[in-house]
Amino acid sequence: MNNETIDLRVLAAPILAERPWAAFAACRDAEADIFFGTNRDSEGAALRICSICTVCDECLDHALQTRERFGVWGGATEKQRKRMLSNW
Repeated sequence: MNNETIDLRVLAAPILAERPWAAFAACRDAEADIFFGTNRDSEGAALRICSICTVCDECLDHALQTRERFGVWGGATEKQRKRMLSNW
């Protein structure tokens, strides 16, 4: 008999109708303060998490469509998103 176990954890993030991709986001277990910080250190930490995220494009699309004004979304800072929207 084999004594190995299988970890069958359920995703902790809710699957929301308006952003079902969020359940797969790399940031789902991170502290929100990282993404809404007031200094370059927290901004850098947020961008590092975004850089490994498999749903980063969906997140950025959401942020641009809903005109998210604050925080890091989809690997883009507030200033970067503002520039993207002005060029849209």
